[in-house]
Amino acid sequence: MIQSKVSISDEQDKFVNKYKSLGFKSKSSMFRKALDLLMKEFRHNQLKKSADLYAELYSNDEELKELTDSAISDWPE
Repeated sequence: MIQSKVSISDEQDKFVNKYKSLGFKSKSSMFRKALDLLMKEFRHNQLKKSADLYAELYSNDEELKELTDSAISDWPE
C-alpha cells in the first residue's frame, strides 16, 4: 500500500483514536473506508448532476419529447 502523510485537527484525532471501538482493525483501515465513502458520494453527486442536466434539457426540448412519445407509442404493454 502507498503511504501518505495527512494533517488532522485535534477533534478528528480523538475520533480516529477510537478506531477499535468503531470496528476497525487500524487507523489506516478507518481512513481507507472514509475515503471510499467520500469517493462514492462524489460519484453519486456527479451522476445526479448529469441526470438533472439531461432532465432539464429534455424538459425544454419539445422535438425530443415528441420523438420519445412516438417511440413508446408502439411499445407493447
